[in-house]
Amino acid sequence: MAQAIERVMVVTAHPDDSEFGAGGTVAKLVRAGAEAAYVIVTDGNKGSSDRTMTPERLARIRAEEQRAAARTLGVAHVRFLGYPDGEVEDSRDLRRDVSREIRRFKPDLLIAQNPNRTYNLGASHRDHRITAGVALDCVYPLARDHMAFPELMPAFEPHRVREVYLMQWEHPHVVVDISDVMDLKIKALACHASQFSDFAAVEARVRERARTLGQAQGYAYAEAFDRIVIGR
Repeated sequence: MAQAIERVMVVTAHPDDSEFGAGGTVAKLVRAGAEAAYVIVTDGNKGSSDRTMTPERLARIRAEEQRAAARTLGVAHVRFLGYPDGEVEDSRDLRRDVSREIRRFKPDLLIAQNPNRTYNLGASHRDHRITAGVALDCVYPLARDHMAFPELMPAFEPHRVREVYLMQWEHPHVVVDISDVMDLKIKALACHASQFSDFAAVEARVRERARTLGQAQGYAYAEAFDRIVIGR
């Protein structure tokens, strides 16, 4: 990053996506003095194999888990857009809502999921891909241009994001050393207890992936991204 990041926003589809893909990077930025915000598009109300669970109860549980994980990493703001889990569409409403949050928080850096299918099936979840594509469309041009979503004006003035990180596991542009915050990433992930029947196995997989991403750079653990620098 050529310039210091003072404000970082992470836009993801579900509670826990931010911690899996960028928890270490967010923790490092917060330690360096950045202010961080999460925008969670869905309520996560389908993510359970418990036959006694209801969507309404699960949404409440997952919101509290997400707030706890954010506190663990030092994320100052968490916004839930409340779209149904598994049903995200690239709609005007969603583009407006994400643009509004970008204009509200005014991040220098926006971190999002990957809009493309990859070999990692979880990373290719339809909600993830659509949310990522919407986030990119909002960065350029919708959050930037004053005539896009005129109903947001004047309360939410346009904002130009400087750069975007897209979560990436294949040939990334940027590899972030998270060795000193890996335990914090794991602690934040553990807050999402409703999602794990065997957290020890999840931790082992997350650590192995982070080790693999860091190997080429000599890092014990890393997260990886594609980087887009936004021109005027």
